[in-house]
Amino acid sequence: MESGPLPVRYAPGCCAKLEIVGQTHGEFAMLLDITCNGGMQTMNGNKLTLWEIVARTAVVHTLTYFAIGLIAYSLFDYSARFADPALNSLMRQTDDPLVQAGVLFQPIRGVLFGLVFYLLRDVLFRQKNGWLIMWITLVVIGIISTFGTAPGSIEGLIYTKADFGGVWGGGVEVLFQSFLLSVLVYYWVRHSEKRWLNWVLGILFFIALVLPGLGLLARLVTS
Repeated sequence: MESGPLPVRYAPGCCAKLEIVGQTHGEFAMLLDITCNGGMQTMNGNKLTLWEIVARTAVVHTLTYFAIGLIAYSLFDYSARFADPALNSLMRQTDDPLVQAGVLFQPIRGVLFGLVFYLLRDVLFRQKNGWLIMWITLVVIGIISTFGTAPGSIEGLIYTKADFGGVWGGGVEVLFQSFLLSVLVYYWVRHSEKRWLNWVLGILFFIALVLPGLGLLARLVTS
């Protein structure tokens, strides 16, 4: 049997799309999307809400920012790069308290991302390649073609003195972080029935916020 969407009308104002996505040992794997009055529902029948998308995006963004940031800090020696004269006047140093508290501000950015994802939910979460659309959008608008003169962006290369060699590590970091953000948010939103995923990501989110908080507290006590 060929795979493909099978639209089915099942109630006034609602439409279900049943799609066969694979076959294993004679059993077909199916994906069900339900749309009611313009809103999408997940496979378990729960309609996607603003809160669900925003909260999950905030959690995933904070976790990926924390994890990828730690890896990039070790690989690219940010302490030395930020102290470089070309970046010194632009970037806070890595021992600055505000930089150390950076993770604590990420839920706010995650909420803003989530608001946009909610507005684009039909495009991002109803298609198989929705994660790719999300990632390309983040890369083009949020990294390469920003309105501000961010390091690594087209405007940054034009108007700042930072050369590519000084910012390429940060570029790699945000590319990987935005990729993980797109994949994980897409998967979590489309599989809201997986309670174990809610618990795992929720616990990791709590740890990611507590660790820098404890570090700042220890710094205040010893200073």
